[in-house]
Amino acid sequence: MPVLLSLSMRIIAGKYRSRILKSLKGSALRPTSDRLRETLFNVLGPAVAGSRFLDVFAGTGAVGIEALSRGAAEAIFIENHAPATKLIRQNLDSLKIDSGYTILAADAPSALEKLAARYTPSNPPIDFIFVDPPYANHADYERILAFLSSNSASFLAPNALIIFEHHHKFHLPESSGRLACTRLLKQGDAALSFFRCAA
Repeated sequence: MPVLLSLSMRIIAGKYRSRILKSLKGSALRPTSDRLRETLFNVLGPAVAGSRFLDVFAGTGAVGIEALSRGAAEAIFIENHAPATKLIRQNLDSLKIDSGYTILAADAPSALEKLAARYTPSNPPIDFIFVDPPYANHADYERILAFLSSNSASFLAPNALIIFEHHHKFHLPESSGRLACTRLLKQGDAALSFFRCAA
């Protein structure tokens, strides 16, 4: 699928500030807006530097790339749509980012299970997870939340933060297993629900 340079998509801050990212033509993806991405990273603050950041349903890769721009030690991108995984690579290449990232071309539940199966206590855990399924796919939210709140998600750091982007009229539970929702931010039609992992 061809790609289109989107002038509304840019890196907000950090090493690659103001650089433009590409998106796919048409409605194949719904990238997180620049404004909402800025809000997200204002909340996360300096803790992103040196962290491991997981971008689930990564789309263009803009959120994970923003984390790298702000000093994340590693970003892991999960994306099952083949043109989008190609796009993530193109966006990383355009910034000459050639290390510190992994792209998992698989559906989100399978990729998360694979990460958990590979994880050992000697590996650095994941500090932040951003989850952004298509808004209408409520089952994806439920499946991902259920997995991350279980002991199966062994790769989570103590006090890891999981952020779900969703439609502002869709409500996630206040708690699930070891996860508790600590903050809800609404911006236009979108909302961000922040879940903290119990230590």
